[in-house]
Amino acid sequence: MDEGVLLGSSPRNQWRVSATDVDLRRAPLAPNPLTISAEPQQVTLDLARTAMLVIDMQNDFCHPEGWLGHIGVDVTPARAPIPQLAALLPALRAQDVPVLWVNWGNRPDKLNASPSLLHVYKPTGRGTGLGDPLPGSGAHVLEDGSWSAKVVEELAPAQEDIRVSKFRMSGFWDTELDSILRNLGVTTLLFAGVNVDQCVLCTLQDANFLGYDCILLEDCSATTSPDYCFAATLYNVKQCFGFVTRSVAFLPKHPAS
Repeated sequence: MDEGVLLGSSPRNQWRVSATDVDLRRAPLAPNPLTISAEPQQVTLDLARTAMLVIDMQNDFCHPEGWLGHIGVDVTPARAPIPQLAALLPALRAQDVPVLWVNWGNRPDKLNASPSLLHVYKPTGRGTGLGDPLPGSGAHVLEDGSWSAKVVEELAPAQEDIRVSKFRMSGFWDTELDSILRNLGVTTLLFAGVNVDQCVLCTLQDANFLGYDCILLEDCSATTSPDYCFAATLYNVKQCFGFVTRSVAFLPKHPAS
């Protein structure tokens, strides 16, 4: 009997096919349950169906010489998640949790950016906005492939990580993110990054609307907005869109010495 071959980019979503037969059964995933402390309720999730989304931890948002720093924004708050993410991401990879970097990365010709989007980052039409070169380095603001759009050096992605470029506040609009997650068999999403009240929240909201279970990692998220924006984001996530926890919930528990 011809056993056929596997078709599918992800081992989590494959058919077996031959010249005469198609087997639509996917290989079952072994559950990997974890119970965590969260708000507004304790949560039990399946790590085998969980992915980590790290949003916009990029030089333009988090490096003093990036775009925000150039226009006078103190990026110190945006750098606050770096140590927590540096500890968390290896622990998640060790549990085979996919890590996805959802980063702003415009086309060089900016044909994926509308005037209304360009206006957000260049409200008077003058100065340095999306795609414009930064004084000094010459790196183009949030342009795919530029230094500006790269993940900060302290959080260099691993080879197995997945990269998704976005062009809006939400990582789901006009991107392949949803298709990737469904091919991975993911139902639960962990969220981290900057700015938590803008791109992180917009992506989390759209994930909720698409039916994903959403968990925001408070200590792995940050914003350069006023403190009340962070507080409102936490409130709205717990009230309407999912759950809030901290990264320690996913770190290995070591017995007391």
